[in-house]
This record gives sequence, C-alpha cells and structure tokens, in this order.
Amino acid sequence: MSDSGGTRSLWGGLRVAVLALLWGSTFLWIELALRGLSPLQVTFARCVLGALVLVVACYATGHRMPRGVAVWRHIVVAAFFCNALPFALFSVGQQTVDSGLAGVLNATTPLWSIALGLALGSERGLRPVRLAGLLLGFTGTIVIFAPWQTTGATGWGALAILGAAASYAVAFTYMGRTLVRRGTPTISLSAAQLVAAGGLTALAMPIGGLESIDPGPTVVVAAVVLSVFCTAITFHLTYRIINDEGATNAAVVGYLLPVVSVLLGAVVLGEDLSMRVVLGMAVVLVGVGLTRRQGAVTAKEATTPEPVREDSPRPLLENTR
Repeated sequence: MSDSGGTRSLWGGLRVAVLALLWGSTFLWIELALRGLSPLQVTFARCVLGALVLVVACYATGHRMPRGVAVWRHIVVAAFFCNALPFALFSVGQQTVDSGLAGVLNATTPLWSIALGLALGSERGLRPVRLAGLLLGFTGTIVIFAPWQTTGATGWGALAILGAAASYAVAFTYMGRTLVRRGTPTISLSAAQLVAAGGLTALAMPIGGLESIDPGPTVVVAAVVLSVFCTAITFHLTYRIINDEGATNAAVVGYLLPVVSVLLGAVVLGEDLSMRVVLGMAVVLVGVGLTRRQGAVTAKEATTPEPVREDSPRPLLENTR
C-alpha cells in the first residue's frame, strides 16, 4: 500500500473511532437528559441545537445551504428517517431500556443496511473477509446482549430502539442514493438535514412536547453535549463516511457502539459489566477490524475510478463491491 493509501486508511480509522466514541456516548446523554425532559423535548433539543451548530459551521467555512425544491425534498425524507424518527424512538425506548443495552440494539444497523443493500442490488459480491467481519460483529453483540438471560428489557422499549436502528439503515441507503456525491458539500447537506429534522419535530411538539421540564444542571449539560457533540458533529462525520466510503461502511460503525455504550454505562451510571460482556466487546472489535481492513483494500482499488459526470447517477455503495 502506498504512503498516501496508508495515510488515508489511518485517517479513515481515526474518523471511525471518533464517530464511534461520540455516537456510542449518545445513549448515556439521552438517559441523563430524560431525567428532566420528555422524549420529544430531547429530540427537539437535539435537532434544533445541532442544526444551529452546523448552520454556523456551514457559513463560517464559506459554504451555503442547498437550493432547489428537488434536493430539499430528498433532505426532508432523509431527515425523517435519519434524525426525527430514530431520535424520538431512542428517547422513548430508553425510558425502559438502559444505555448499554440501547447501544447493543443499535448495533444491528449494519445488518439492516446489508439486508437493504442486498435487496436493492447495491451490495454486489460481498467478500468473505468483510462478510466474516459483519457476522463476527453480530455474534459479539449477541454475546453482550445475551437474550437468553434477558427478562424484561425486550419489550416495547427494545422494539423502539430496534426500529431506530432500522430507520438509520434506511436513511443511510437513501442518503447514499440521493444526496451524497452530487457536488453539494457535506457540511451544507448535514446542516440542511438537521434544519429539516427540527422542523419535523416542531410539528409534533403539541402532541407530546409541551410537558413541564426540570432543567437541572445535569439535564442541561446532557442536552447540550447530546446536541453539539453527539448530533451535530456525529451527524456530519456520518455524512462524510457515507460520501467517502458508502452507506454500509458508515453503518458498520454501529458495531463499535456496544463497546462504548456498555463501558460508559458501567463507569458513569453503574450498569452491570460482566466477563461475558467484556468477551463480547472483544469479539465486536475483531469483527470491526476485519470489516475496516477489507474496506481499506476496496478504498485503494477505488482510487482510480472511471470519470463520472457530477450530474450522472452513481452506484450507492461503489466502495463495497
């Protein structure tokens, strides 16, 4: 591998690690924010404050918001499946599911993404090493989750979080097909999408978002960190990975979330951390390592693609074939 290829692979791995750390801590901050806010209020705060951060960053870097009815139509659809719906489902689910388990359930996103890719024909010739990594990652999440030992967590809360994970997979696929690699900077797209998500959530506020709040220091800090770091920054990094490596590679980050969420849940919230969970996290890390190794190879192979016009359609997951 050339020096440039090695640098690109190192940067890609670092970006994934940062995304996993921020995304995995989301469940901790949601649980803390729910101590003083309703699920819909948490969702609204995430979207509005996150949108504010990205809009400022967009204009500060010399970019502008997307224009045109067609692109905004796609942005609104993506905002629903990637932001408004899963944010609300996570907040609802974590009323009865602890943060560690929420991270494990969300780790099914890569499997939903693979299933969608196979159904749509965008996952072509899934290579053995990558497939082994995906299956190993799934095995690790099962070991962490241990459904044979679960007594009450697999109720509506768990189903809501599984729905959120599936919604992310739908969103990543849709974003890859309609928004990325079209010439619009990812900072503009991510800012516009959170603006749209804030608007969608605002429409639902009269239904369940007008309850009284308890804005204690912990709740305020949790809401701000959740909005700025776990929504604005995380969402923009996700867009970058979808743009550079494809939707499935972005979804694979989900396999790292159990490691982060379970560790943070144990350290900060005192949730259980057994040897079985530690073993499961080790298996997850090995699985993610295999998928990233294969991703680096395919990225190298894709450094000399055929010229493609900016307005011509592109394959959804061209780096995963």
